[in-house]
Amino acid sequence: MTSDSAPRPALPRDRIAVLITAAGRGTRMGGEMPKQWLPLSGRSVLARSIDAFAGFDRIVVTVHPDDMDHALGELGGRVTLVAGGATRSDSVRAGLEVLEGSGITHVLIHDGARPLVSAAIIGAVVEALAQGAQAAAPGLSVTDALWRGTEDVVTGFAERAGLYRAQTPQGFALPVILAAHRAAAEAAPDDVELVQRQGLAVRIVPGDEDNLKITWPGDLERAGRILRMRGTDMDVRLGNGYDVHAFGPGDHVWLCGVQVAHDKGLVGHSDADVGMHALTDAIYGALAQGDIGRHFPPSDPQWKGAASEIFLRHAAELARSMGYRLGNADVTLVCERPKIGPHAGAMQARLAEIMGVEPERVSVKATTSERLGFTGREEGIASIATATLIREA
Repeated sequence: MTSDSAPRPALPRDRIAVLITAAGRGTRMGGEMPKQWLPLSGRSVLARSIDAFAGFDRIVVTVHPDDMDHALGELGGRVTLVAGGATRSDSVRAGLEVLEGSGITHVLIHDGARPLVSAAIIGAVVEALAQGAQAAAPGLSVTDALWRGTEDVVTGFAERAGLYRAQTPQGFALPVILAAHRAAAEAAPDDVELVQRQGLAVRIVPGDEDNLKITWPGDLERAGRILRMRGTDMDVRLGNGYDVHAFGPGDHVWLCGVQVAHDKGLVGHSDADVGMHALTDAIYGALAQGDIGRHFPPSDPQWKGAASEIFLRHAAELARSMGYRLGNADVTLVCERPKIGPHAGAMQARLAEIMGVEPERVSVKATTSERLGFTGREEGIASIATATLIREA
């Protein structure tokens, strides 16, 4: 194998810096807040752009001087903040100057308004640099017909062959892009143009339609749809609950909020609703908030004989206060008697009412233990429950 065909070593991540530009005003979006600070599924567009480069040690972000206090509050400690200039080129150069002499050999320059860039695109740019390219950038071939127009009237046509839509991150050897900015007599719409003026070849790697730049109001809605399809904007929690109560004297039992006639009662500190207790613990478990005993200690006399809906309603409200909604809940009651089937619909409706959700998100069912164990001997009732909680990030 010749030296020309020998594989090149991977480019160390600690030698690559990320420079994210976020100093623009984004006037085409309208409104008072620059687009990079607008919320996208619960987080700012810029924060999501930064998150895409997790794994890179050095991230520099250029922001408008008027936004510096806001940036410090939201991003301080995570990135190096640099005051941007009057133009994009001025802002990029300011960020590059910070990197000179730091041991960084390459830089990825990315638009802060592109929050959906994928790891695949970033990896392709880095790989091109590792293979020896001095510059590399993602692009999408133009597939639509191109028109020229004036005042909403078509005035001519343009050949689309060989045309690409530019995306970011655009990767460069640091000395190359810094020299190009220092030599530039005038600003350029992107950094590829600057190195092209210096006669350097730029490697094109595949772009992605989802790597959109937030520009118009509708772009935020589209970006939100993409995040929902990816599932990356969701925090999904699963919790399990288990509870047991023994039979004692009585003529009814409370199960999942419904009073069911029986020749025995259930013994417990509260109303001994075994199904509701299991579901309550499932929700607390999904939230990593302990169990009923943590929130309603049995040593506290005020909970003696309390209706278990108090506990379940508290768990549901706690979930909402933490930003979660109930995806679904599934409760299984284990007993020989009483028969649960005739009451399952009412139990489903009651649990849904207490939690403030649609009944179709709640399942209540029963099984026996085939006469085995304490439930088989009709010494008590057991219940297991599972709850799924979802929070959109």
